[in-house]
Amino acid sequence: MTQALIGVVMGSSSDWDTMQHAVQILQQFGIPHDARVVSAHRMPDDMFTYAETAAARGLQAIIAGAGGAAHLPGMLAAKTVVPVLGVPVQTKALSGVDSLHSIVQMPKGVPVATFAIGAAGAANAALFAVAMLANNDPALRQKLEAFRAEQTAMARAMTLPPVSPTGAA
Repeated sequence: MTQALIGVVMGSSSDWDTMQHAVQILQQFGIPHDARVVSAHRMPDDMFTYAETAAARGLQAIIAGAGGAAHLPGMLAAKTVVPVLGVPVQTKALSGVDSLHSIVQMPKGVPVATFAIGAAGAANAALFAVAMLANNDPALRQKLEAFRAEQTAMARAMTLPPVSPTGAA
């Protein structure tokens, strides 16, 4: 197997519903990656090892999804200089707003790029990672440009339904 360039980690297997959207994008672009559970709270030693060895393993970025207190992205960023892209996972209690605030409010000097709550955030984090890699890979840049052109074409092809008659019951 080709060496992973992007790591996709999550605090629990229940985060997979969200984080699989990042993996799908990476697969679509043919980006070598790994995906695994690395819990900040239940397996901190494994999390530290993952972060501390990320650069040596060739990772160019880590996409980290977490819900609730969402310590995973920030703790990874504290232990590696590999860019960490944080994805807040939607929670039942506070709809992921708690996760968003936990990830986005990193102290000065320990940045985590933070994306939207849920599936859109996971997909955008992967697209951001693709864009980072595309800076040094002309073939990947072409794929990304084609993807963007396809997005534009789909938006241009959208039509709106006719206006409903006013006063109709």
